[in-house]
Amino acid sequence: MLLLFPLIIITLLSGRIMPVNPPRAEITNGSLKAGFCLPDAESGYYRGTRFDWSGVITSLEYKGHQYFGQWFDRYDPVLHDAIMGPVEEFFPLGYEDADTGGNFVKIGIGALRKPEEKGFQRFGFYQIEDPGKWIIDYKIDQVSFTHQLNHKDYGYVYTKTVRLLPGEPVMEIVHTLHNKGQKVIETDVYDHNFFVMDSTVTGPGHRVIFAFDLKAESIINKDLAEARDHTISFKRYIEKGETVLLAPVTGFGPDAKDYDFRIENHTTGAGVRITADRPLSSLVFWASLKVLSPEPYIHIKAEPGQEFSWTYRYEFYEVDD
Repeated sequence: MLLLFPLIIITLLSGRIMPVNPPRAEITNGSLKAGFCLPDAESGYYRGTRFDWSGVITSLEYKGHQYFGQWFDRYDPVLHDAIMGPVEEFFPLGYEDADTGGNFVKIGIGALRKPEEKGFQRFGFYQIEDPGKWIIDYKIDQVSFTHQLNHKDYGYVYTKTVRLLPGEPVMEIVHTLHNKGQKVIETDVYDHNFFVMDSTVTGPGHRVIFAFDLKAESIINKDLAEARDHTISFKRYIEKGETVLLAPVTGFGPDAKDYDFRIENHTTGAGVRITADRPLSSLVFWASLKVLSPEPYIHIKAEPGQEFSWTYRYEFYEVDD
């Protein structure tokens, strides 16, 4: 059954104190069990201005394997990357048109104040002028997050439902975005996929396998990883402070069938396949000490009064070597 529970003790994370009683939840379908941090403007675990606040998955278990978890050293509720799970970031709406002191919008966060600056600071923090309203609904095997923002130009109703399919080791993340403003909502969103698979160090035991013959325009730290045919593999174990970045990754076509990749940990036997019902608009891959992050982008466009939807599907399995 669904469990809602507060933290009754203060947890220390590398010298930082977690917020007291951040709202949390658990869901299960008997095969999978997932834990969440829930959005809350006052006491939420994550209150940064980079990622959508909904769908922060702190743990997901399947057959004794763990797929998500803490990967960063320093915690702060407004730190841009103090976050876990298959979290998403939307590109800002109205930033270029906003005057200094005016507002722009990030979906899943709210209306943000634009300071005097030369350009948008993706990894920075912006003052939140209007956090909108969150409505959260629960069932035993799913949790639904609805974010409502009343904004003249870019108002919206955004719903994300994370559901575990009955009798299957499958998680779906279903999205709908209803444009309630006066301007077209046109943006891109990507899923960062912070996979921490059984908390092992990223290295030769890991594979990331794509549905297409990938090419990487640039690879940061070529001594650590390589892209060949359909696969990204690792030449040695990543050490603390090192990262791998392939950007952009190309080779995919215009159909949703190429939004299809697998992450496998051959050291422990954990695997996951990720697909979607929308085509890729761009693709990046990032990895660090314990994290594997294919970052697939999709393009969103919704005229005033219209709705845009998309769904991700995660199928968990054990690797059979």
